[in-house]
Amino acid sequence: MPDRFKLNLVQRPRRLRRTASLRAMVEETVLRPADFIAPLFVVEGKGRPQPIASMPGVFRYGVADLVKECRALAKLGIPAVALFPKLDHRLKDADGTAALNEDGLVLRAVRAIKEAVPEMTVMTDLALDPYTSHGHDGVLTEDGRDVANDRTVALLARMAVLHARVGVDLVAPSDMMDGRVGAIRAALDAADFTYTGIMAYSVKFASAYYGPFRDAVGSAQAAGTPKLSKASYQLNPANRREAFTELALDEAEGADILMVKPAGPYLDIIRDVREATNKPVAAYQVSGEYAQLQAAARLGWLDLARTRRESLLGIKRAGADLILTYFAKETAAELA
Repeated sequence: MPDRFKLNLVQRPRRLRRTASLRAMVEETVLRPADFIAPLFVVEGKGRPQPIASMPGVFRYGVADLVKECRALAKLGIPAVALFPKLDHRLKDADGTAALNEDGLVLRAVRAIKEAVPEMTVMTDLALDPYTSHGHDGVLTEDGRDVANDRTVALLARMAVLHARVGVDLVAPSDMMDGRVGAIRAALDAADFTYTGIMAYSVKFASAYYGPFRDAVGSAQAAGTPKLSKASYQLNPANRREAFTELALDEAEGADILMVKPAGPYLDIIRDVREATNKPVAAYQVSGEYAQLQAAARLGWLDLARTRRESLLGIKRAGADLILTYFAKETAAELA
């Protein structure tokens, strides 16, 4: 085709892609460190941070090192952390009683962070799976064939009040029990913690992408029983409409932030949620999403920096206001 050939076009979208500055001027989705919540794992002891084999670059921290990590995150402009404990198996039992220990690991960690980095927003997981010997998110019925919904909710409400007392900004129920948001809100209000917020795992799917997380909190081997699957309380990955039921219930019961988990495989759900509510929407880029990008990059198949950024842009573009991601620190440093 001769170079002198010209199409008679009025619209040429490439005009605004010609230079880096033009592309920046018309960029529609912008990532900021303030978009990120960093999930952090806390463990007893004063030794060096423990690497998690299935999550390269992610560690379990003793409380002192956890505080150092929070200081580093705050300097990068990351406003919030979400804490997850790994307990010694000797502290676990069928009823997760360690979750109600008033001097438990998570509560001590919150106190330390709030004293050292008071500007950091701290949120804590409300679920019993790190505390139960069977690895489920609640206490079981006598026959072990189901999670006892209402008994579990009562424990979660007590757990929320304990967390609020040590200064948690947001409690994050991830258990997917029916009615737990309303019960937690009522318990917090009755205890005069009206300003402790709830970030509800409103749309949490029974996903295969959680495996590395269960390694991190030490529940992988115990997760589930021959009689009971987490699919009995987490959403079916095939169901889109059902997500609206969970969303509407959590919003009506008083959730302040609504979350979709996982993020990457459920971008359509994030968009649905964004269009259905005026509440802030969070999305959790889970451990399996993190691990697959790390693995492909280590094999030389993907550019890690570019793919992690693109994956986060996709989550925000779909409608997430907040993103829980294990890439928070690296991406914030890159953005800075």
